Amino acid sequence: MDDRFNTIAGWALFAGIVGLGLTTVSSHYFSADKPHRPEKMGYAIEGVEQEAEGGAEAPIATLLASADVAKGQATFAKCASCHTINQGGANGIGPNLHGVVGEAIGKGVGGFAFSDALKSVGGNWDFEKLNDWLKSPKAFAPGTKMTFAGLPKGEDRANLIAYLNTQGSNLPLPAAPAAGAAPAADAAPADAEAKDDKAAPAEASEAAAQ
Repeated sequence: MDDRFNTIAGWALFAGIVGLGLTTVSSHYFSADKPHRPEKMGYAIEGVEQEAEGGAEAPIATLLASADVAKGQATFAKCASCHTINQGGANGIGPNLHGVVGEAIGKGVGGFAFSDALKSVGGNWDFEKLNDWLKSPKAFAPGTKMTFAGLPKGEDRANLIAYLNTQGSNLPLPAAPAAGAAPAADAAPADAEAKDDKAAPAEASEAAAQ
């Protein structure tokens, strides 16, 4: 009896060890425990932003230069349940958005009751502020009544802003940053350091003369 029990217990232990080993091997094989995002997405997932090369998103002025108004109108369909955009349209859950680009933040016409959080932001709805707002309303104005989570993809925001601009605002789009503008700005400190290095020997000579 004892021999049979020992045999059964031994096989059960062996089976457990084999099972644990197979689990470990399979997790490594399929990389199931990887905590990081794959380098290349197998397919697009709605709401997950595709990172630009280098991980940085292009400035909104650059994105607006190639924005598609028709696509922006299609994106506005997500907003239409809360907002109207026609001239003189009624406020809904959110305010009417006709002529919103360039409008004072939190002071739209029509008597809409904006949250104190949004009123406290100040300024006007320029292209940069609209981009920040549409990316994450709660980050732009903590405490806002806006429940929309935001548009994570910069191209979608640019398309929507371009469409909003055609609805009663028609403001000139901002100029896209010129290629190489940033490196030129970065070069200024380097030039200053070079001038300081050239000035150093002269200052040392004067000090020695004194």
